[in-house]
This record gives sequence, structure tokens and C-alpha cells, in this order.
Amino acid sequence: MLGQRSAQRGMFEADSLYGDFVGKRTFYGYLASQRRELFQDGDFATLYCPNNGRPSVPPSLLATALVLQTYDGVSDDEATRRAAFDLQWKVALGIELDVRPFAKSTLQEFRAQLIVHDLTRAIFQHSLEIAQRRGVWKKGHPPHERQHIKLALDTTHILGRGAVKDTYNLLADGIVHVLRALAQLGPFDLTELAEELGCARYVQGPSLKGQADVDWSDARARQRFLAEIVTDAEQLLDLVRGTRSDLANAGHEDKELVAAAEVLARILGQDIEADEHGPRLKRGVAPDRLISIQDPEMRHGRKSSSHRFNGHKAQVAVDTDSQLITEVEVLPGNAPDADHALEVVESSEAATGCQVEEVIGDCAYGAGQTRAEFAASGRTLVAKVPEIHNQGYFGKTDFQIDLEAGTCTCPSKQLTRDFRTAKAGGGMFFFAAETCAVCPLRSQCTPRQGGRTVSVHAQEALLQRAREFQASPAFDEARRRRQVVEHRIARLAQLGIRQARYFGRTKTLFQVCLAAAVANLTLLAATSSAASTGDSVALGTLLAILSAVLGLSRRDFRSLLNAPGHHRPGHVDHPMDPFRAIIGPLTPPYRPGF
Repeated sequence: MLGQRSAQRGMFEADSLYGDFVGKRTFYGYLASQRRELFQDGDFATLYCPNNGRPSVPPSLLATALVLQTYDGVSDDEATRRAAFDLQWKVALGIELDVRPFAKSTLQEFRAQLIVHDLTRAIFQHSLEIAQRRGVWKKGHPPHERQHIKLALDTTHILGRGAVKDTYNLLADGIVHVLRALAQLGPFDLTELAEELGCARYVQGPSLKGQADVDWSDARARQRFLAEIVTDAEQLLDLVRGTRSDLANAGHEDKELVAAAEVLARILGQDIEADEHGPRLKRGVAPDRLISIQDPEMRHGRKSSSHRFNGHKAQVAVDTDSQLITEVEVLPGNAPDADHALEVVESSEAATGCQVEEVIGDCAYGAGQTRAEFAASGRTLVAKVPEIHNQGYFGKTDFQIDLEAGTCTCPSKQLTRDFRTAKAGGGMFFFAAETCAVCPLRSQCTPRQGGRTVSVHAQEALLQRAREFQASPAFDEARRRRQVVEHRIARLAQLGIRQARYFGRTKTLFQVCLAAAVANLTLLAATSSAASTGDSVALGTLLAILSAVLGLSRRDFRSLLNAPGHHRPGHVDHPMDPFRAIIGPLTPPYRPGF
């Protein structure tokens, strides 16, 4: 059952006693000041039974603990310890000093429930709601009067959690994965089942390849060893087909067995091919290659020709004015940087309540297809057009293409109207061979015999306008604005997104969303006046309590504050001065912090 925190702050809670000591302008003090604003227990009511069971640990407290865990970069065990003993955490959580608020398993269960119930982005979205209440973005009515913002997009790599292995060990892991699924059907002992099926070597020792007695310098020995593994894998898959047909009802174990068999079959298909000498390794890398059994969603990726990685990509959208992260997404490691870019922009509009008037990206977002998608949605995309290289010869940008007139003029001022369209859009201009044969610039134009050809992109008009804007001073301003997203990605890297903590893209997205929430909250805390407001509220509450205790009316209290002689030259007023006039000076012993 949902446990809820009291709406009233306690006098003995850590933020009341030691908020000033920890510092109200610190991130811990900021979380304490936002206790009722950032998270409400009712926001997580769908995770709990409405009318049965013991009251849970308040989910608002657990959500704050997840934020603190990401901010400090600690494990679940360390987060539990800090919540029990660390004064800064106790101030941020708003609990008493002698309270141990939750167990490690409670924090883990809460995280799992958020992911299972599709609340992966919940904590991140709360950080955007705080920004809206602060007035960072103002919603307009009707919708066409909404505030306009500019977004910057970029991606960064995330190293996957799963182990990446070569084909030999990858096949061995796939075989073990299927054996475990078969053992659960019995249930059987994994080692005994492996011995009975002749696969004992796959479950013994840390590495099949490492413990194999194979001369790796001998190509025939390597092929014989590979053939043995492939034979074992194929026999195991045949056994799975027979076993699954004998199952009366398709249950959880059956689904796990089918999934494990599909992974093993996929590895065989992507890495192995057969010739007259038997199975051998495929040359090259298969598209969308599976690289890890532990995390089948990991992929080979690259950020440049020299920077390669194994894992996922995080796509980040940032408001260039407020510098707040408005949306994040996790893509496969081999996905193009511009993949789902339009969806990220639409989600940012929904989260902020604003209209995105301009999207700024780097060269990876400058392809014609991406520009066409944004143009069709009525949004402006600013991105550098990818450079065209022609092996040292004249490139397409050296030619003047007039789409309206249907002409193309070469650097030698020769014009052609010979244009042939392509089925997928665009087409190609052709220059006559006799024209190019006598051209004095032929050696700089083409090494081939015959006339020069110039391809026209299906979105050539969009690319031409983008190149014109790229040469204008306004593009320098857009490029300066785009730096904001790089700074925010650097902040996310500080918060640990460079290495995935969990398996799979869904859980990795949860990690990135938590980091984005912390990045937003720390930015809001740095620009917030909540500390000074909190001081005034706390002082007002204290004065109200003391006036009630002393039996003073509001008029008596005012007359006491304005009493003659109360203000002395050179004297700095203290909020306790009016009460010291009645109750006398505070003399030891008294409790510190009161």
C-alpha cells in the first residue's frame, strides 16, 4: 500500500536542525527546499496496491534517493549507507538523524517498478515540471501563441555493460544460454545436463577458447575447432525444436528457451558460412551484428572513422537559452545520429509546452532525408551540409545547378540541359563527351573517358538553401548556440552515462534520464532563489510559533518590533531581539540548532 509523508515538516528532521550547517545553497539544501514540489507520493500511486498491505516507504523519498545516488555516483549499497548515516543525505531527504529510511532491496525494487510500469522518464519529467513552475517556459493560449524556443541536438556514445567476445566464445556463450534454458524445464542440474548432451566443456572453465588445446597458428586446426562448436550448436538447436514441440502449454520457461535458441541461431547466421571444407568465419562484419549474449541490444558503433565503441548512443536535446535538457533517447550503437531526431523534438515540445522554432545540429543531422522530414513538419533545421569529396577532382559544389531552369554549368562555363531523372528522386546531369574532350580543365574535372556527370540529390533544393545559409553570418550564431548541447553532454558524462550500469537499452535509458534530471536540477539550484525564500519562510514560521507561545496578538507583536529604543545606532537587528526583551537572554544550557 502507498506510504505517504506528512505534509507538515518535523522540528527534529535533519533539514530543520542542520539545513544551515549543510548549506541551503548546496544541492542537498535545494532538494530539501523542494521536498513538496519535486516529488509527490501520489505521482507514484500506480506502483502500489490502493487498499491492501503495509504502508510502503514513501516513494517521494525513494525518488529523491535515486537523484542523490546519481548526483554522488554511488552504488545501491553505498546509497543505503549514506541515507542512514550521511548528514547531507538526511537533510536532502528530510528525515530524522536516527532514522534508516530504506533497505538496499527497497531501493532496487522501486527502480525496477519504475521501469516495469513504463515510468522510466518520470523523475526526468519532474525536473522539467519544476522548471515550468519556475517560469523558465511559459505556456501560451491558444497553442499558436506558445513561447518559441531553439533546441540543439547531439549524440554521445555509451559503452555497453555486456561482455563483447569473438565468434568462438560468443558461440560458446550462446550454447550455455540454451543449456540454462533447457535446465530450467526440468529442473535439471546444468552441469549434469551438459555432460549428458556432450557439452560439458562449455560450462567448465572461464573461457572455451582459452582452455582449448588448439594451435591457433594452424588454419586447419582453427577450422576443425570451429566445426566442432558449430556442430554442437546445431545439434542443440535440433533438440530445442523437439523439446518445444513436446510442451503442452507455452509458459515462461518455453519463451525463455525460444529466445535463447533464437540468439544462438542468429550468431550462427551472422558469423558462420559454409564452403566445401566445412564451416568457416564470414569475412567482414554482418549488418546489425549481435556482439554480446549478456546484452543482445549492444551494437558496434562509431562516432568517427577512428572512434569506435561497443554499446549504445544517447541522443540529447537542449534548450539553447535555459541550457536545460528537454529530452533524451537511447539509440542502438550502430544507428545514425539523426535517427528519431524529429520524435525527440516533438517530445521536447510536449514536455516544455513550447513551440520549437529552430533545431540546431552538427553535420550528422545535415543529410537531405533529415532535412526533408523537418521541412515536412514545418520546422527549421540548421546543420552543416556534409562536405563532398571527389578524390581531388572538382566536386558537385564547383558546379552551378539551377533547378528551376534545369541547367548545370561547369567551372569552365559550359552549360548542359541533359538531365535524366532517377526513380528514387533527383537524377543526373550529363555533359557531352566532345565538350569535355577539348576542355582545358578536364584534368582537374574527371579521370574517366567521356563526359562529366553531376548527380542531383532528391532534396537538392533543401541542400542548396542550407549551403547558402552556411555561408552567412547567421550560421556562426547558430553554431555558437549549438555548443550548449556539448556542455550538457559533458555534464552527463560526469554523471556516469559513459558506462552503462545495466543491460539493455530500456534500463540504460533510465540511467540517462536520471543523469539528465540531476543535470537539470543542479542547473536550477544554481540559479534558484529558493534558499533565500526558504530562509524567510522558516523565519516567519519561527516567529509565528513564538508569538503563539507567548500569547501575543499580531498588533502586540508589531508594537514590540517598533518599540522605542529597539533600534540602536550601529546595531544589527537580530530576529530574536523582540523575544529576548521578554524571555531574557539565552543562556546555557540550551540545545544547539533551536
